[in-house]
Amino acid sequence: MTLLRLYWEFFKTGLFAIGGGMATLPFLKDIGETTGWYTYGELMNMLAVSESTPGPIGINMATYVGFTVSGIPGAVIATVGEITPSIIVILLVAMLLKSFKDNRYVSMAFYGLRPASTGLIGAACISVIFEVLLHIATSGGQLLNSFSFGGSINGKGFVLAAVLLVLTNNVKKVKDLHPIVFILGSAVVGVVFGFAGV
Repeated sequence: MTLLRLYWEFFKTGLFAIGGGMATLPFLKDIGETTGWYTYGELMNMLAVSESTPGPIGINMATYVGFTVSGIPGAVIATVGEITPSIIVILLVAMLLKSFKDNRYVSMAFYGLRPASTGLIGAACISVIFEVLLHIATSGGQLLNSFSFGGSINGKGFVLAAVLLVLTNNVKKVKDLHPIVFILGSAVVGVVFGFAGV
């Protein structure tokens, strides 16, 4: 039953998370709240690992959550659930591409989807900032209506974020570095200075 639930939850996530892996974060938050498979703090750790490993973030998150819930079978089922909608849509688009590529309604639909995906990604970013830097946990999927303050601000996280912001925007040599350098560097800083649990 758990494997079927994993497949269904990630099928829905793959079907509606338009705009990339970060757009899946609100769906993953909802899955954690409704199923109890993981907490929001654990989701943030999963996100950090998923961004640090090769591959699309959405697929990495599905694999990670599936493995956390039901081991290797769960990882496979969740990943298959996540990619099934994309495979179906790609096959349909490939079959109908010639007749729809210049369709005005299709163009308008994609134009309308852009702000929706931007909003999902923005909501995910705000949730991560609230949880990681401010220790404000949101619940019920309502960012502004239901939250609780953890009592402290993550000073180390603010310093690290500020340093990365300055380096990536103002230092010419650093601006040209690959993003993996910053991910690995942040991981090293986290280990050396003990950022876990702050």
